[in-house]
Amino acid sequence: MLTAAVIFTATYVVVALGRVPGLRLDRTGAAVVGAAFMVAFHVVSAEAAYRMVDLGTIVLLFGMMVVVAHLKLAGFFRWAGVAVARRARSPRQLLAGLVVVSGVLSALFVNDTVCLALTPLVLEVTAALGVRAIPYLLALATASNLGSVATLTGNPQNMLVGVASGIPYATFFRALAPVAAAGLLLDYAVIALVYRAELARPFAAPAHPRVRVHGFLMAKGLAASAAMLLFFFAGAHVSVVALTAGAALLLTRRVKPEKVFVEINWNLLTFFAGLFVVVGAAREAGLADRLFAVLHAREAHSTTSLTVVSAILSNVVSNVPAVMLFTHLIPSLPDPTRAWLTLAMSSTLAGNLTLLGSIANLIVAEGARRTAPISFSEYLKVGVPVTVVSLLAGVLLLGPG
Repeated sequence: MLTAAVIFTATYVVVALGRVPGLRLDRTGAAVVGAAFMVAFHVVSAEAAYRMVDLGTIVLLFGMMVVVAHLKLAGFFRWAGVAVARRARSPRQLLAGLVVVSGVLSALFVNDTVCLALTPLVLEVTAALGVRAIPYLLALATASNLGSVATLTGNPQNMLVGVASGIPYATFFRALAPVAAAGLLLDYAVIALVYRAELARPFAAPAHPRVRVHGFLMAKGLAASAAMLLFFFAGAHVSVVALTAGAALLLTRRVKPEKVFVEINWNLLTFFAGLFVVVGAAREAGLADRLFAVLHAREAHSTTSLTVVSAILSNVVSNVPAVMLFTHLIPSLPDPTRAWLTLAMSSTLAGNLTLLGSIANLIVAEGARRTAPISFSEYLKVGVPVTVVSLLAGVLLLGPG
């Protein structure tokens, strides 16, 4: 028990902080080390550790990444961002367009990828327009999290919920799309209020960002994405559909597979595999039950109480590990379907609270580090109110009881 507790705690501290001072150990490395030590110190056997890795989630993530990689190589994400920039006639219009495109693309695809693709474009466009980049970078990060709550494939934690719960894609969308839409409206309102003075100034010059697209590859990628969404809504197995769509796109004479595989976030896949073992071993050792007892999670039967517990845990250990911990608790609650939806909503929206709250936030901050650094306190000016009002909206829309 003591060995498992030490490994589990150390792993989650590194996951929460992002790295170990004095070492080059990041979140992914911590998950791998934690998983290896759980086996090496006989907390679980190697065979049990293999079984703990949820291949359905890994396959779903991988399939989505392959589809997104093709769209990125085709220039689709930059094309979508440029379309917004060219139509904006004022800072408020640019902000509104960015919130919408970030949210919609994150709902359809993985939010981390959207942030990775659009951050350089936001920096380029704001520099050309002569406006400060910070409000738009914060809009990109927060809106990508908010929009991603709408679908099972919008972010990694939703994928975990989708595979573990078996909730149909259409059911999930009907329940949480209104939450995402309300959140995006509130996001725009908060940022427009916080930065009202800056957004009142006109552009210094028009922006004419250039974009090059591979027409055939983009058409093929969009066709595969549309077919994938149709099968999702029809109730087909999401992991199988995503992998099949990705595999179909690899059948081409134009793009070498290695170009696609370079775009895959292998770090995230490895991170998931390691965490599955760490969480599974902690559960076998009884640590997860003790943690839930401290948080009174088993008594969190209402949407409101479960949202509070999930939001707290998501900001203590990060949202993906928090959802992994919850996956074996939710089925024992009185209304598992509502509990799964609440978990997906609250863990995702809670990621907007601080700069370290989600991987999407960190991607934006890292991409803008040299030209428009986002301080922790600057982020809080938007993150705290957006998180509070969006969680309230989520609870009200799902039903607080």
